Amino acid sequence: MPKVGLFNKEGQKVEDFELSDKVFGVEVNENAVHQVVVALLANKRQGTQSAKTRAEVSGGGIKPWRQKGTGRARQGSIRAPQWIHGGIVFAVKPRDYRISLTKSVKRVAMKSALSSKVADNEMVVLENLELETPKTKEIVKMLDAFNAKKALIVTAESNKNVYVSGRNIQGVSVIPVNNLNVYDLLKYEKLIITKDAVSKIEEVYA
Repeated sequence: MPKVGLFNKEGQKVEDFELSDKVFGVEVNENAVHQVVVALLANKRQGTQSAKTRAEVSGGGIKPWRQKGTGRARQGSIRAPQWIHGGIVFAVKPRDYRISLTKSVKRVAMKSALSSKVADNEMVVLENLELETPKTKEIVKMLDAFNAKKALIVTAESNKNVYVSGRNIQGVSVIPVNNLNVYDLLKYEKLIITKDAVSKIEEVYA
């Protein structure tokens, strides 16, 4: 079973902490991780872009001049694409960018991302992370102790004090474990997670 250090928020190692092989010790499947990241980013797209074709712009209902005899190029409408205020060629229309993936692929990708964090020594497990009041200095002090400049802090439950303390720090994100996703795991260099949050992950994915 893979082992990592269990630390307090001051950065002092308390003991060794064993992780589940089935979640944190699997072979990394890069293809599954790639599929999930592409799907996550695609599903964030609103797809509300829209432009008008020549059939939809107002005006242009009459031929601007006769076909022959004027010396000018023949034109059928002042709303053709080559005209100012004309329609758009191949105009974009609202569309759905969503990509559906199976649950098994999502599970494999999550396990792969977590395992890569352990293998690369980029995961820190905290004994607990409780703040009586919101204090950004406390979070900064903790990040300095672990030499973490770009970190994802994961708590077992939604923790307002920790969230408020960390939201103004550049390169830091604080989320509850039920909002954890593959993209965030790859985006941030260091994963700082509480012991209780690790237990919840193992309950779901082991």
